[in-house]
Amino acid sequence: MVFSSIIFLNYFFPLLLFCYFIIPKKFRNIRNDILLAFSLIFYGFGGPKYLLLMLLSITIQYVCGLWVHYAQSQTMRKLAVFVAIVGNFALLGYFKYMGFLAEILCSLGFMVPIPEIVLPIGISFYTFQGLSYVIDVYRKEAKLQKNPFRLALYIALFPQLVAGPIVRYTTVEEEIGNRNENFADFSDGLIRFLFGLAKKMLLANAMAEVANGIFDAPASGLSVSLAWIGAIAYTFQIYFDFSAYSDMAIGLGRMFGFHFLENFNYPYISKSVTEFWRRWHISLSTWFRDYVYIPLGGNRKGSFTHIRNIVIVWFLTGLWHGASWNFILWGMWFCILLLGEKYIWGNALKHCPKIIRHGSTMFLVIISWVLFRCETLPQVFAYIKAMIGMAPDGLWNARSSYMLVQYHVIFLICCIAALPIKNWIQDLLSQKKEHWICQFLLSWGPALCAIGLFFLSYMKLQTGSFNPFIYFQF
Repeated sequence: MVFSSIIFLNYFFPLLLFCYFIIPKKFRNIRNDILLAFSLIFYGFGGPKYLLLMLLSITIQYVCGLWVHYAQSQTMRKLAVFVAIVGNFALLGYFKYMGFLAEILCSLGFMVPIPEIVLPIGISFYTFQGLSYVIDVYRKEAKLQKNPFRLALYIALFPQLVAGPIVRYTTVEEEIGNRNENFADFSDGLIRFLFGLAKKMLLANAMAEVANGIFDAPASGLSVSLAWIGAIAYTFQIYFDFSAYSDMAIGLGRMFGFHFLENFNYPYISKSVTEFWRRWHISLSTWFRDYVYIPLGGNRKGSFTHIRNIVIVWFLTGLWHGASWNFILWGMWFCILLLGEKYIWGNALKHCPKIIRHGSTMFLVIISWVLFRCETLPQVFAYIKAMIGMAPDGLWNARSSYMLVQYHVIFLICCIAALPIKNWIQDLLSQKKEHWICQFLLSWGPALCAIGLFFLSYMKLQTGSFNPFIYFQF
């Protein structure tokens, strides 16, 4: 089940709201049980057989959390964390990477069978989320959760279960047992959800039609302009798809009294690759920082150790996104760029005009999304060759003209929507809030816009339009 579906909007969500809010606040445990039950139904709807896998993952976190807390020696506490890490990554490794490993062995001459394993939805997210709980209990940064149902609610909470953001236990620790659902949070959350739904239905899906049509076509039909149109379309698609799900998850969490941290902060306004990764998929980058980079020593032990740690983190970041060489190449691409900014051209970049810094950053980011989108290394090289001028069909072809004529308005809207226009407007109105029109727009403008966007989004859903969710492949 996805948020941008008729079954979620018409049936699942209204029924959950009724069952949840009909219970008085003082019966917190009953509200939590209802939310957990609906979360399990939400996950089981997409793959009932993998519900047991998620419950096994929750059991590992619960048992290892108890073990860490009650162990009498530091050695036993470390052993508990080790068991949690091995158990979690054994599950993740089998379902996500066993087929890739078999393919590598076959390419080396070892004729092993290649298993056909379906990737369970959300396994990368709930594995990282649950493991962070055990590690934080070990570090004494989080309290032990003795109630298994509350820990299950943290891991299985449906807004962020299948596609993030990766919510740390310390973020929602108090709210699981003592949160305050109120009208202000509910309305703010609903508006955030509707804006996210519109991002998905009106922008990401339109850009997906362009990107899929170009990337999935034979390379012989590429022109230079068409290759760039496809790359830019995918650049918009992946941002609006990813950030839309985060917006909807954050909004839904807010409606039920949970306050998740931001996950995307207008990354396409960045003026360096380093800044881009402070703004893009914040929950993932901070997870790798706190649980891999810093424990390895960060940048505290000299340049060699720092470079080694960056390489490890970005190799794992690429591999986390998928069991394929193109994802590893994508991770190494950002590894090289970040190390380059740190040790080679970073100081020179700071003295360049802002437009140069922004333009060069976006060029490098767009190239990264080509690595990310192409399914094989030969396709990566063929596509980039086309982008740099060695296209089979020349500089311009008829498909380039068609795509621009058909989608130029959506491209323009995407450019605007990727900017913090909303923040600029709110700041401007706040400066003149003594005027009644500004007060009205500040108070009711977001809600009215959200309602209008919802009707447009719902019309798209009713027509059964193209509606992929690329987040789920991770």
